[in-house]
Amino acid sequence: MTNSPSDKKLKKINDLIQKVDEMKKADKMDLSSDQDISIAIMNLVSIEEHFFFTGVKTGKPEYYDMLQEVRAMRGELLRKIIKEYEGEVWCISKHLLATSMRLMEVGTKQHKIGNKKEAEELFEKAYDCYSLFWGLNMKLIKTDDIKKIDENAMNVHDKKKTGFLGKLGELVKKAINCCFE
Repeated sequence: MTNSPSDKKLKKINDLIQKVDEMKKADKMDLSSDQDISIAIMNLVSIEEHFFFTGVKTGKPEYYDMLQEVRAMRGELLRKIIKEYEGEVWCISKHLLATSMRLMEVGTKQHKIGNKKEAEELFEKAYDCYSLFWGLNMKLIKTDDIKKIDENAMNVHDKKKTGFLGKLGELVKKAINCCFE
């Protein structure tokens, strides 16, 4: 094997896949349950937002009390997935899930009104955020892996992602499959 940039990237992806396989074998994570919990967390973030806006719109502060209850539940569930973190990874994780959920929501609305190309672009961005969440929290990526955009990152003419997010997305598809029990 040569030491070309593509060989190094292939080795890095293979190492990530091996790490995920080892985690699954060691039963460190129940990935299908964790995926379900991540979706629940996305919905709890949305519920928090709805309690906030309803409280403001109605002038009823009891909605803020319910917001706090949902927020506490969200934090409890996040701790089930995010066991260890450094810096602001906790908050980044919450925002990645919230962003993913919002992009899915907007993509679904665009799809419904017939803007399928725009919907697909939004769905891709939602999945990129979701993949980053898992990459960070399964410790599959390190900050030195994301210092610069990969020279093979997708541009407007590309049909398939080949850069960092494309590879991470493929890894998440392989690692987290809610249909395997």
